[in-house]
Amino acid sequence: MILFIISFIFLGGYYFLIHYYHHSWSQVPTFNSVTPKDFVPVEKITVVVPARNEESVIEECILSLLQQSYPKTLLEIIIVDDHSTDRTTAIVQQYLNDGIRLVQAQAEPQGIRFVAYKKKAIDAAIQAATGSLIVTTDADCTFDADWIKTIAAFHQYNKAVFIAAPVKIKPGRSILSVFQSIDFAILQGITTASVHKKFHSMCNGANLAYEKAAYQKVDGFSNIDHIASGDDMLLMHKISAAYPDGIAYLNASAAIVQTLPAPNWSSFFKQRIRWASKAGHYQDKRILWVLLLVYALNLVLFLLLAGSIFQPFWLLFFAVAVFYKTIIEWNFVRTILHYFQFPWLMRWFPIFQPLHIIYTVIAGFFGSFGSYEWKGRRVR
Repeated sequence: MILFIISFIFLGGYYFLIHYYHHSWSQVPTFNSVTPKDFVPVEKITVVVPARNEESVIEECILSLLQQSYPKTLLEIIIVDDHSTDRTTAIVQQYLNDGIRLVQAQAEPQGIRFVAYKKKAIDAAIQAATGSLIVTTDADCTFDADWIKTIAAFHQYNKAVFIAAPVKIKPGRSILSVFQSIDFAILQGITTASVHKKFHSMCNGANLAYEKAAYQKVDGFSNIDHIASGDDMLLMHKISAAYPDGIAYLNASAAIVQTLPAPNWSSFFKQRIRWASKAGHYQDKRILWVLLLVYALNLVLFLLLAGSIFQPFWLLFFAVAVFYKTIIEWNFVRTILHYFQFPWLMRWFPIFQPLHIIYTVIAGFFGSFGSYEWKGRRVR
C-alpha cells in the first residue's frame, strides 16, 4: 500500500511534467520544409559521419547524402573510419571520386586507454572540415533530399549556433523494432518541447548542426572526453553555457533523419545503457531532476510488479498505476506518433508499458553502475 501511494504521488508530478511537454510541443513553430523562396545558399557545410564496422549500412547512407539538393560546391561530406575491421573503408573509398572524403580516426596511443572513441572520430573530422557549419549524423541514417538545404536556411534565418533536429526510427516487423520506434519517438517529442522552451537541453547526434567556431570556442570535447557517450548532449550543454540564447530546435518534415533500430535485444540494451551512462555528467542540472522523477516513478512501478511474484494482489496495484500512467501520456504520445507518421503504433503503446518500465529501470541502473561494450569495445 505504501508503494502504491508513493507511485500516485510520483504520478501527480509526472502528470504536470507530461502536460508541460505536450503544451510546449504544440507551441513549436514549423519551419518551411521547402525553405523560403528568397533563400540563397552561401554557407559551406560539412557533414560528419563517424563509422565503425558499418559495411551493411554505410553505402545507403552515402547515396542518400550524395542526393542532397544543397549546392555541391558548398557541401563537404566526411566519413570518419573509426578503425573498422570489416569492409566499411573499402566501400567508402568507392565514392571518393564523387566528393566523399575519408578521414581516419586517431589511433589509440600505447599505454593510454580511450573510451570516447566516437568523440575522437568526430573531432578528427571537424579539424579537417572546411565548412563553417558542422552537421553530424550516423552511418545507419538516411535523409530527405532537402535535409541540408533546410538546415542551412534555418541557420541563416535563425542565427542559432547549435541546432537540434528530429530523428525517427522506422519500425520493422519485429516487436523490438516497433517498441524502439515508439520509445524513440517519445524521446524526440520531449526533446522538441524542452529545447524550444529552454526547459532543459536534449538532442540526438544523428541530427545536429553547430558552428565550427562555437565548437572551437568551447574547446570541443575537452573535459568530457573521458566519457564514452555524450558526443551530442554533453557538447550541447557546453555550447549552451557559452551561448545561452544560441540553441534552437528545427521543426521541419524535410529535416527528419531516419535511423535504424537496434537489431536485437542485446544491442538495444547496450545502446540504452550507453545513453544512460552520461546522465551523471550533465551540466544542465534541470534534466537531472526530470530524470530522477521519471526513474523514481518507474522504479516504484517495477517494485510493485516484482513484488507481485510474492504478493499476487500487488499486481492489481501495479495495473491501476500503469493505467493512470498510460492515460497521462496518451494524448502526448498520440501527437508525437502522428507527427512522425506512425499513428498506427498507438495500438501497441499500452501493451508496451510493462516492458518500458522494466527496461528503464535496468538501463538506468547499469548506466550508472554497470559496464558495457559498444562496437566491439568495452568502454566501461
